[in-house]
Amino acid sequence: MSLQQEFINQLLSDLKNDKLVLPTLPEVALKVRDTLEDENASLVDVARVVTSDTALSARLIQVANSPLLRANRQIETVEAAVTRMGSNMVRNLVTSIVMEQMFQATSDITDKRLRRLWEHSTEVAAISNALAHTQPGLQPDHALLAGLVHDIGALPILSRVEDYPELLEDEPALDTIIATAHPRLGEAILKAWNFPPEIVDVAANHENLEREHDGPADYTDLIIVANLQSLLGTDHPHTKLDWNKVPAFAKLGLEPDVSIVDIEVGQNVEAVRAALSAGA
Repeated sequence: MSLQQEFINQLLSDLKNDKLVLPTLPEVALKVRDTLEDENASLVDVARVVTSDTALSARLIQVANSPLLRANRQIETVEAAVTRMGSNMVRNLVTSIVMEQMFQATSDITDKRLRRLWEHSTEVAAISNALAHTQPGLQPDHALLAGLVHDIGALPILSRVEDYPELLEDEPALDTIIATAHPRLGEAILKAWNFPPEIVDVAANHENLEREHDGPADYTDLIIVANLQSLLGTDHPHTKLDWNKVPAFAKLGLEPDVSIVDIEVGQNVEAVRAALSAGA
């Protein structure tokens, strides 16, 4: 058995037996979520939690004043930013912003990997957020969060592989490991974080390009399409496939041969990308 397959088998075995250390959501995001779920708490209480983290406060105000929200009046306080956004957007944006803190590494190789992963995640988040504006029943801020966490399963892989120098330096082998294992790990992480089922499904099934289901388009359809669109112009294996056979495009009412970022949602993509990278 190759070291690559041995690594994957051990990883999935540890996951099954609860021996795999999964990343934890930063405390401030948990506090914001708990406060928003408290019936006796107000948006002022939420703002107070956010204010305890200086960097997060600055980013939230920055996003509140970005083209993403198309606001006319300048926001200067966290309380005003929270009020402008509303509870759902605050919850998802806070989680989105603190996510970046998790993409840290202890070696140069994994640091480069994590930076690329974060850039890809923000690209997918930006495209999916913009697309959600065109889809009845899908919330743009929910789509943003789904895009940012769709590849979260790669984090424990990149953490563990630092103990395997021969795999860490073998880019094709590492690509195969991530492609094979990250959906199952992502599903486990988001379940542990008590994310809603529709977002957990994104992590679990966004690589299933043949996925079909009854009913209207969902967030997994959105991320499948956004993920593929983000790969245009690269040599990723997915770009060699026939996208006409990907049901998610039809669910969203889109033609596979049209670049989404070149049509009417293009400006929204840029606004979201700028908001997410403001503090990067």
